[in-house]
Amino acid sequence: MKSGKTMLIAFSAAVLASCAPKEGTDSFHYLMEEFADLKIIRYRIPGWEQLSLQQKEYAYHLSEAAKYGRDITWDQYCRYNLPIRKVLETILSDASVDRTAPDWPAFETYAKRVFFSNGVHHHYAEDKFVPACPKAYFASLMDKTGCADAVLLDFIYDPQALPQRRSTSRDGDIVALSAVNFYEGVSRAEVEQFYAAQADPNDPEPISYGLNTKVVKGPDGVVKEIPWKEGGLYGAAIEKICGELALAREVAENDIQKKALGLLIDYYRTGDLELWDAFNVEWVKDTLGTVDFINGFIEDYDDPLGRKATWEGYVHIKDVAASARTETLSANAQWFEDHSPVDPRFRKKAVKGVSAKVVNAVCLAGACYPSTPIGINLPNADWIRKEHGSKSVTIANITHAYAFAAMESPNSTLAEFAWSQEEIDAYKKDGEYADEVHTDLHECLGHGSGQLLPGVSTSALGEYQSTLEEARADLFGLYYIADPKLVELGIMPTADAYKPHYDGYIRNGLMVQFSRVELGRDNTESHMQNRKLIAEWCYEKGRDNNVIEKKIRDGKTYFVVNDYEALRGLFASLLAEIQRIKSEGDYAAGKALVDQYAVHIDPVLHKEVLERYGKLGLKPYGGFLNPDIVPVKKGGKVVDYEVVYRTGFVDQQLEYSHNYGTL
Repeated sequence: MKSGKTMLIAFSAAVLASCAPKEGTDSFHYLMEEFADLKIIRYRIPGWEQLSLQQKEYAYHLSEAAKYGRDITWDQYCRYNLPIRKVLETILSDASVDRTAPDWPAFETYAKRVFFSNGVHHHYAEDKFVPACPKAYFASLMDKTGCADAVLLDFIYDPQALPQRRSTSRDGDIVALSAVNFYEGVSRAEVEQFYAAQADPNDPEPISYGLNTKVVKGPDGVVKEIPWKEGGLYGAAIEKICGELALAREVAENDIQKKALGLLIDYYRTGDLELWDAFNVEWVKDTLGTVDFINGFIEDYDDPLGRKATWEGYVHIKDVAASARTETLSANAQWFEDHSPVDPRFRKKAVKGVSAKVVNAVCLAGACYPSTPIGINLPNADWIRKEHGSKSVTIANITHAYAFAAMESPNSTLAEFAWSQEEIDAYKKDGEYADEVHTDLHECLGHGSGQLLPGVSTSALGEYQSTLEEARADLFGLYYIADPKLVELGIMPTADAYKPHYDGYIRNGLMVQFSRVELGRDNTESHMQNRKLIAEWCYEKGRDNNVIEKKIRDGKTYFVVNDYEALRGLFASLLAEIQRIKSEGDYAAGKALVDQYAVHIDPVLHKEVLERYGKLGLKPYGGFLNPDIVPVKKGGKVVDYEVVYRTGFVDQQLEYSHNYGTL
C-alpha cells in the first residue's frame, strides 16, 4: 500500500564515480551546514538543460504547485506549528535582535530544527524537542519583536505537552495522545465507529474513507468530517495549488497528463475521493512522459490509525540512461510474483502496469521537504495496483547528494560496526550497489506484490499497517536480491554480490540505526520498526543454528552473518507470514509481531551504540535545499527556466513563508 519513502543506505561507487564533478571544472559543494543531529545538503538536477522549453515550463508550474502546499503539512503535524513558526520568523527577520548574545546560537539552532521538521516534533523519531536556551531569554525575544504569547511559550518549553507527533502508546488512546491535527475532540473508539458505519467490505473498488478530512466532534456531540478542499479546510492553499496545476496542464507533455491534472484539480475543488481514485488511475497510465510529479494527501504514516494522509509534493524528471535496470525488473514482474515464497492464494495472477524508472528530483515539498525519500511507489490503493498497476521511482540525484556529502567525513559506521576487514572490503566491493538493487526491488516490485483476499479492508491492520507494509516490501527485496535470476538478468554481477547487503541489513537493523533514537525511548518510526522487526526475528529464529552470531571484541558488540542461505530462508518464511497477515487482514498477528520485535530497544546495547556513534562525529539525518527554478525573460516573454542553486537554509525557509504562505 505504501509509497515506501525508502531511506538512504548507500549508493554504487561506480555510479558515483561516473557522475562526480570533474576536478578543476566544478566547485559545487553539497554539504551546506550542520546543526543538532542534522545536516543540510544541496542537490543538482542532471538533465535539466536537455529539457525543452515546454517541459521546463511544465516542471516549473508543478514545482510552484508543490510549494504552495507547505503550510498544510505544517498545520497537519500539530496545531501549534504555524503560530510557532511565525514567532521564529519574526525574531529571525528582526535586524535589531542582538545576534551576539550568548543564548542566540541555541535559539537559532532550535529555529532550524523546527524548520527542518516542519514543526516541533522530530521529523524521524516524532518526539517533541524544546529549545536549549533559557525560557526567559526566548520570552525576551518574543517581547522585543512584538509577538509575546505566554500560552505559546509554555507549550514550546513543556516536553510533556503533546510529546509525540504520532503516539505509539500501548496504554492510552493514541488518537487523543497524538499531536497530529487530524482529529479534534474525538476518541479512537469514536473515530473507528464513525468509519465502520461507512465502509463496505464487499466493494471491489473501496474508497479510502477519511484520507482527506479532519474528524471533529461538535458541541452537540455529533462526530463529523471536515474535508480538505477549496472552500473547506486548507482552502486558501488548495486554491493556489489548483491555479498552478491549471497552468501546468496547459503545457503538459501529453493528453494523459492533461486528463490526470484535470481530475486532480476537480478532486481538490470537491474533496470527492472517487475523483482522487480516478486521478490515480489516469496518472499510472503516463509512463512515457519525462516530467512527473506527486501532489496531494497521499501517505497515512503520520496518522496513528493509518487513515488520514499528510500533504506532500514532488517533481522529478526521468534519467533515461539510468532507468535500464528498473525497466528490466518491471518487464519481469510476473516472474517474481509467480516465484514468490508466499501462499499462492496471495499472489497476483496477472501483474499489471508495473512501471519503474530512475529519476532526478526537481522540487521537494510538504512531507518530502527538506527530508526526503530516495524511492517512491504509488498509488497506494490496492485495487488500483491490482487492476491498473503502479509507478516506482528511484531518485538518483538525491542519493548522489547524500553520498557526496558523506565523502567529506573521514569516519564511517561501516568501519566502526563491521566485524572484520573482510566484511568491510566485501561491502566496498559490492555492498553499495547491492543496497541500490534492494531499493529497486523494494519499490519496483515489493510494494506492488501480493493481493488481499476478497472482503479484506485495506485498513484492517490499523496502526500497524505502515510498519508491516514496509517490512513486506523489504523482505521481498531481501529474498530476491540473492536469487540467481538477478544474475541471469544482468542486474547482479555475481551470485555472491548480495552478501554484503545481508551483512549491512542485519548490522543496521539490530544495532546501527538506533544511533537515531534517544536513550531510553522506544523505536517508533515505521521504517526503523520494519528493519528491527526483520533483523530481530531472524536473529531469534536462527539462533539454534547460529545463522546470525553476536560477537564481543574489546567490549564492543558485533552481529555477524554465518549462513547466508539459511538467512535467505528466514527472510522467505517471514515474508510468507507478513503477506498472510496483510492478505487476511490479521490484525492480532500483525500487532504481535510489531510489539514483540519492532519496538523495544535493549538499553545496554542502545547505550553502547550511542557512545560508539557519538565518537564518529557524524550527523545521522540529512535534508535538502531546493534549487530555484527561475523564469528568464526577454522582451517580456519567458525564453528559458534557469536553475539557481541555493546556499542558505534559513533564507529559503523565510522566503518560502513569504512567497507561499497561505494559512
